[in-house]
Amino acid sequence: MKIILSLFIGAVLFASAANLYAQNGEITYILLRHAEKDASPTANKNDVDLSPAGRERALRLFETVKPYNPEQIFSTIFRRTRDTATPAAVNLNRDYRLMIQYYDYAEIEEFAERLLNSNAKTVLVVGHNNTTPQLANLLTGQTNKYQTLPESEYTKIWIIKIKRKNGKMMKVVEDKVITY
Repeated sequence: MKIILSLFIGAVLFASAANLYAQNGEITYILLRHAEKDASPTANKNDVDLSPAGRERALRLFETVKPYNPEQIFSTIFRRTRDTATPAAVNLNRDYRLMIQYYDYAEIEEFAERLLNSNAKTVLVVGHNNTTPQLANLLTGQTNKYQTLPESEYTKIWIIKIKRKNGKMMKVVEDKVITY
């Protein structure tokens, strides 16, 4: 009985220490707009698929984010965002597929707060041409640094690294936009 109690107490202390470390370390956010969508006349206008170029870009996304080793992946419910995130979700971990978690783009401020309180070290978020720059602004504490992307722009990825203490943002360590 003492062994079981000791193991339980050890597990609780370990989980608390891991949570405290996560709330006090750096977190990296990788934000991007979904890949190219199907603009053909026969495309489903309500929930657009990716175009062939978009499917290729989604595969490149996996290669681009692989060195960052995302632990969490978020997407809106739309097919084009899910399909952009899927190659990364399937291939980032050899032992299991990462679950794509959904967020409501209409509640972007609440989602930003949720991300700032995440215990992950790296988070990948696939959004849209208007919500992704808005989310980057919210995470960095900037008001209008990033603007809505043109409808034809699919190549930008925001890399934002934030130092946290007690779950609160202390400072932005890195804030850059790369192309892929």
